[in-house]
Amino acid sequence: MAQAQPYRGVFPVAPTIFDDAGRLDLEGQKRAIDFMIDAGSDGICILANFSEQFALTDDERSAVQKTVLDHVAGRVPVIVTTTHFSTHICAERSRAAQDAGAAMVMIMPPYHGATIRVGERGIHEFYSRVSDAIDIPIMIQDAPVAGTPLSAAFLAKLAKDIANVSYFKIETAQAASKLRELIELGGDAIVGPWDGEEAITLIPDFDAGATGAMTGGGYPDGIRQIVDAYFAGDSEKAALLYQQWLPLINYENRQCGLAACKALMKEGGVIRSEAVRHPLAPMHPAVREGLLKVARRLDPLILRWGK
Repeated sequence: MAQAQPYRGVFPVAPTIFDDAGRLDLEGQKRAIDFMIDAGSDGICILANFSEQFALTDDERSAVQKTVLDHVAGRVPVIVTTTHFSTHICAERSRAAQDAGAAMVMIMPPYHGATIRVGERGIHEFYSRVSDAIDIPIMIQDAPVAGTPLSAAFLAKLAKDIANVSYFKIETAQAASKLRELIELGGDAIVGPWDGEEAITLIPDFDAGATGAMTGGGYPDGIRQIVDAYFAGDSEKAALLYQQWLPLINYENRQCGLAACKALMKEGGVIRSEAVRHPLAPMHPAVREGLLKVARRLDPLILRWGK
């Protein structure tokens, strides 16, 4: 079901907030969401891999989903990641997300571990059955973590064949080339070709036709500056802004991963604890200081919001 107004812009992934003992901190979760909205997020994605969704129980997922959707209360659209290997469970999760107020669901193709994979026929059936269970758009997350090759031709076929499959977050190597091919093959069925991976390939992906960016949650204000300039037709200004923010984008993508956003939020007084769930390790103090050194040069809202 394509939206009359397609979702566009900057939709960062919200971290899942824990206390120092590793328990959910739902009040901290609300503050993280408020910061992300104040920083200019056009929408927010929850329960993604950068949200440590793989470290949550089903009850915790439900608690985060309800807390965030109730707290956002329609201020911005919220995408809920509902990835699961089981078609039935993914469909149930997706229906629950829709019922709770999600604008869209994001789903990786079914996979488990390093070797358990499903062929194209099974993937087609998987997305088709999930689509039948809901009335909101599905974003296919094409990410290396799934280890499942999804050609541009196959993704275009899914978009044409399946009612709600209309958004695509492309995180594979040579993402821009894949986005360009996907748009060419899929035509109007490709409602939302999106950039991912913390904006490390943002400008080439937008040059290829991307209309959205799903980044980390730490500096939507910086990403918005770049994307707004690009959408306004000023690609030169967008390029200059991208050069300014690229050291931070690169540091997050290559040195810190999902811990970057929490470290920045803790430093700026948004949340009380930057804990990640074991067996993920805390960020090394030297890496953390390097992150903050790069961030302070840019004065992002995150370092000021809670102070």
